[in-house]
Amino acid sequence: MDEHSPVFAIAMAAELAGMHPQTLRQYDRLGLVSPGRTPGKSRRYSMRDVAQLREIAHLSAEGVSLEGIRRVLDLENQVTTLATRVRELETALADELLNRPGRRVFAAGTEGDVISLRAGTRSRKQNQLEIWRPKHDD
Repeated sequence: MDEHSPVFAIAMAAELAGMHPQTLRQYDRLGLVSPGRTPGKSRRYSMRDVAQLREIAHLSAEGVSLEGIRRVLDLENQVTTLATRVRELETALADELLNRPGRRVFAAGTEGDVISLRAGTRSRKQNQLEIWRPKHDD
């Protein structure tokens, strides 16, 4: 069973969250928690929903308004979504770097230009010294 599986009836979810079932109904109407529904339209709560209900209770006890709680939950959900996306992109990038034959490395040239190098090679160092002296008009 995964944490998102809607398995708890409202009475059990309310007991696990330490709330009254009517409070869960109100939070559902307000959109703070969105439980799954059975074909008969009964609410079914997941462990993630119960954890969210507990967080709502904690924030409410700290004096945060329901609108503030909604905003906090929205931001937390955005962070979770973005963190998941970052992990996906990191994995895709790592796979691409490992699987691409002849991958390249880049270095900066003396004029600020980009120099493409093959993996495992180094850029040639230029040991030239350029001296500038002002012209004297005698």
